[in-house]
Amino acid sequence: MAAKYIFVTGGVTSSLGKGIISASLAKLLQARGFSVTIQKFDPYINIDPGTLNPYEHGECFVTEDGAETDLDLGHYERFLNVPTSQANNVTTGRIYHHVITQEREGAYLGKTVQVIPHITDEIKRRMLLLGESGEFDIVITEIGGCVGDIESLPFIEAVRQLRWELGVNETCVIHLTLVPYLKAAGELKTKPTQHSVRDLSEAGVQPDILVCRSEYHIPTDLRKKIALFCNVKQNSVIESIDAETIYDVPLLMRKEKLDERVIAKLKLPQRNEPELESWKEFLGRLKNPTAEVNIGLVGKYVELPDAYKSIVESFVHAGAANECKVNIKWFQSENISDENVAGLLQGMDGVLVAPGFGERGFKGKLEAIRYVRESGIPFLGICLGMQCAAVEFARNVLGLEGAASTEMDPNTPYPVIDMMEDQKNITQMGGTMRLGAYTCELKKGSKAFSIYGKSKISERHRHRYEFNNKYLADYEKAGMMATGINPETGLVEVIELQNHPWFVAAQYHPELKSTVLNPHPLFVKFVKAAMNYTKSKK
Repeated sequence: MAAKYIFVTGGVTSSLGKGIISASLAKLLQARGFSVTIQKFDPYINIDPGTLNPYEHGECFVTEDGAETDLDLGHYERFLNVPTSQANNVTTGRIYHHVITQEREGAYLGKTVQVIPHITDEIKRRMLLLGESGEFDIVITEIGGCVGDIESLPFIEAVRQLRWELGVNETCVIHLTLVPYLKAAGELKTKPTQHSVRDLSEAGVQPDILVCRSEYHIPTDLRKKIALFCNVKQNSVIESIDAETIYDVPLLMRKEKLDERVIAKLKLPQRNEPELESWKEFLGRLKNPTAEVNIGLVGKYVELPDAYKSIVESFVHAGAANECKVNIKWFQSENISDENVAGLLQGMDGVLVAPGFGERGFKGKLEAIRYVRESGIPFLGICLGMQCAAVEFARNVLGLEGAASTEMDPNTPYPVIDMMEDQKNITQMGGTMRLGAYTCELKKGSKAFSIYGKSKISERHRHRYEFNNKYLADYEKAGMMATGINPETGLVEVIELQNHPWFVAAQYHPELKSTVLNPHPLFVKFVKAAMNYTKSKK
């Protein structure tokens, strides 16, 4: 059968959870035996989020094929357990860039290039791309931003045209809105939803299903009212109440029959009831922990937890795998110093030093690593965290005073972390790092090998700077071993300390591959090490 298309739009306010609703619906359809993928269309003019500050847009998620994408793609992968790619995230910037490049090459034969049809045609082409690959029964397209924003109008117009072109049972539009509760009046209000649907209808798109976010249950009479004013069937007004965890949402949507409404609208063949046993088992372990650990997360964007979204979710997966509640304690690395580090970190059962770019907070990360190295607290370093571990060891164990990464100090006498040769002449910032999946070989007998249980692994990267192999022999002599190496380049991927209970750091980003059904082994074993450390303190 030809692929069917679901479009998810949002209104009233941003951050209502379109990504989670899209991922939950996809999970339910996948659990019924359909092959599903999700794509995100973002209305900003950046080509991709790679150059955005995490405070602007949360973390930048990297796919297997090296695309820097929106953090919602992380949700898609964590829920569906299927990798996404470059094609799953498209921005206005990418659309315009493509059309303008075509125009410069003479592709439009002297025509006036306009938003309609040229921009909307390119949006439609990209919306259909994954569906035409023949791999998927259903393609869910999440449209970023809010209905009524100037920048999302071309996307809504493209949806209008596609609905017309594809036919009545080939597409389904789900509109996510807010039903706020007014304390003073003591009631839920439907007016924002009515206005939002009116805006969408004025743009020529009538939603088929409304998903109403609310802090309270929406009674039948209110659902009737919403259905009447918004031109949707009453059983297509779906309540989405605040959940204890995002992983509850597929089950809540199942209870509200969202998947059944979609199947009816798209006239899909009735497949079996959703197979959600393993999902329920995961939730059971997540909600009934038998142990508890405190993990310190040291980073420079800690004021916005979304900046480390994949790491936070990896701890949820790893905690459930260990039947252990992981409490993340956030530490702003700029505030850590030689004087206060012991006071801050002594109650931790494990410390993770997070990825990041730039010099801000670098010294605090070094202090945190020195403290956990000397105290025997389990440590996991990721990307810049691994580079910091190498710099700290060089300064405080190898005695190389002033050792640094050339990112922080271009004139360091000991560049233990240096830029790769092929990166030195790059002038453009966007999309030019070492990105995407690379293989790594783990040394037999190492901690890394025992964590993964195999010698050949593939992990995702996002960085410019590497461990400088000139210093490798000195490190290994002093007890810091390179236990993961990229076979093509000989670059160091994993380092670990010999005389320490659990000290592992990786140049890659393991958090990008952790999913509900496949928690990442590095996080699982790190949480286990933290549990053992807690027991040893008693």
